[in-house]
Amino acid sequence: MYPDSALSAGQLAIMAVVVAASLAAWLIAVFLAARQPRGTSAAASAGPHEEDAAATVTQLPSGARPPDKAAA
Repeated sequence: MYPDSALSAGQLAIMAVVVAASLAAWLIAVFLAARQPRGTSAAASAGPHEEDAAATVTQLPSGARPPDKAAA
């Protein structure tokens, strides 16, 4: 047999540490990528768009008054 080809305990420990550190880094990266965006960035992008704001404008008939300007 080839007794010199066996890995030492130190080499096996280094391999285990590298694998565990890689797994931890990958899990952290997945967690950071999958979390919800913060409230400030979500609130800024949730505002009305120009197209939406223009679509909600209504015009009154020519002789009508707005409800808050009713004849006193």
